[in-house]
Amino acid sequence: MRCAVLGAGAWGTALADVLACNGHDVALWAFEADVVASVNTRRENVRFLPGAPLHAALRATTLLDDALDDAALVCFVTPSQHLRAIARQANASMSPSATACVASKGIERETLALMSGVVSAEVPGRPIVALSGPSFAAEVAARQPTAIVAASEVADAAQIVQDAFSNRSLRIYTHDDVIGVELGGSLKNVMAVATGICEGAGFGFNSRAALITRGLAEMTRLGAALGARSSTFAGLTGIGDLVLTCTGSLSRNRAIGMEIGGGATLSEALAGKETVAEGVATTLSALALAEREGVEMPIVSMVHRVLFDGLPAQRGVIELMARGLRAEQDG
Repeated sequence: MRCAVLGAGAWGTALADVLACNGHDVALWAFEADVVASVNTRRENVRFLPGAPLHAALRATTLLDDALDDAALVCFVTPSQHLRAIARQANASMSPSATACVASKGIERETLALMSGVVSAEVPGRPIVALSGPSFAAEVAARQPTAIVAASEVADAAQIVQDAFSNRSLRIYTHDDVIGVELGGSLKNVMAVATGICEGAGFGFNSRAALITRGLAEMTRLGAALGARSSTFAGLTGIGDLVLTCTGSLSRNRAIGMEIGGGATLSEALAGKETVAEGVATTLSALALAEREGVEMPIVSMVHRVLFDGLPAQRGVIELMARGLRAEQDG
């Protein structure tokens, strides 16, 4: 199958390599000319996925029309803040029958739309599939066993993505709860920033376990308010992705949180970072979405105050513990 992957960060590159290794004809679109040159000449994305050898058949290009030419599967893997512009630009060159796979994670700041909603609005008429789950790009590229989810309201489209990506090391499950799958993949980044803040401030394993568990409760509450099934958050894109991102040493969001918990300002923690920590931007949109829906999310609120209002990390965690007592099921 002819495939286009739009976005050559670590995750986009890893997904493109999987498709190429599975025998598909894959074009990887990158904004950065040095990334294209690195992929095409060195068979490695030195800038965003160093040390991972890429399949010889994988081709990179800076020309969006070239990447999209006759592609039956188009995977959007750009940072969330650039997704709408790229999808809008891609629309004219996409085949009317192409399946759109959205692997970007986040909540759009201006509209509070999930990433599949952004792509659906900009490439109308194509089936949309959200691809999410516990996966570090470097481990996927290294062929370590990984399981993620392809979610769509169109069962055939989810199966197309499942068949395209699945192999001996990457197992794709299908799902029909697009909101739950996407929301889990977005909000877990905020919770990873929270656990990083907690660790950086000197708190231990008990505190981290409490944040992860209560973070899952917050994610589930917001999901239910938006029409997602609570059971989705007990799966790969809920607790699975949450545990990975909150505990894994490869988590960019956790690392940012640790720096801030250790006393760095947000600008200091972000300075010089090549890759995007989506949890920072998602904190803004998640809090706005929770306020719109009337859902209490104290951890998200705490992260927002630490990141953007200058609340000291230790004080933020202590204030979480000082909230009014209640039954666990009540929130």
